[in-house]
Amino acid sequence: MATVLDEIVAHKQTEVKAARARVTVEVLESQISNAPPVRCFRSALAADPRPGLIAEVKKASPSAGIIREDFEPVAIAQQYQQSGAHCLSVLTDEKYFQGHLDFLRAIRAAVDIPVMRKEFIIDRYQILEARAAGADCVLLIAECLNNEQLNDLYQFAHSLGMETLIELYEPQNLPRVLATGAKLVGINNRDLRNFQTTLEHTFHLLEQIPSDVLLVSESGIRTHDD
Repeated sequence: MATVLDEIVAHKQTEVKAARARVTVEVLESQISNAPPVRCFRSALAADPRPGLIAEVKKASPSAGIIREDFEPVAIAQQYQQSGAHCLSVLTDEKYFQGHLDFLRAIRAAVDIPVMRKEFIIDRYQILEARAAGADCVLLIAECLNNEQLNDLYQFAHSLGMETLIELYEPQNLPRVLATGAKLVGINNRDLRNFQTTLEHTFHLLEQIPSDVLLVSESGIRTHDD
C-alpha cells in the first residue's frame, strides 16, 4: 500500500520533468553565476554554545492543514532572525505544503542568516534551482533516495559550494547516511509514512551519531520546554 511519502515522491518526478521543460539547466547555471555567496549553515548552528535553532517558514502541511492564514514569508523570516534563530528552513513544495521557491528567493535577500531549501529532492535539477534561488543548504531525505541517489545528490550539492542536511527516520538508514561523509545529519521525529511524531525518536538514535557529526532533531518541537 502506497504511503504519503510514496505519493509525494511520485509527484516530484512529474514536477521535475515539467520544470525542466520550463527552465533549462543552462539557464539555471547562468543564474547560479549571479547568485549570492553561500553562507555556512553548519557553522551558524555550531557557533553558539547553546543548541542551535533552525526556524521553519511553513504555511501548511498534510498533517496540520493551514498553519497560518496570514502567511507573510519574508516578515516571518525576519522575525525569526530578530528572535535569535541561527538558520532558516523554507518549505518550497507547492502541492502538499503550499510553499514556493519564490519564498526562499525573497527570504534569502531579506535576512543575514543561512537559508535551507526544504523540499523532497530527488534530482540534481532541484539542487540547481535551490542554488539559483540563493539557498545555502538543501535537505536530502534518506527515505526518498537509494544509495546511489543519496551519494550523488550529496556530492553534487557540495560541488556547488552548498551544504546538505541529510535527514532520516528509519534507524537502518543511519549507516548509509553516515557513509556519505555527511557532517550535518537530521533525525526526523515524524514518520513521513503516516506523519505521527514522537520526540523520543531522536534520543533513541543519539548514541549512534559520531562526535564529529552535528545532529539536528527535526519535527515536533513547538515550545521552549521541548
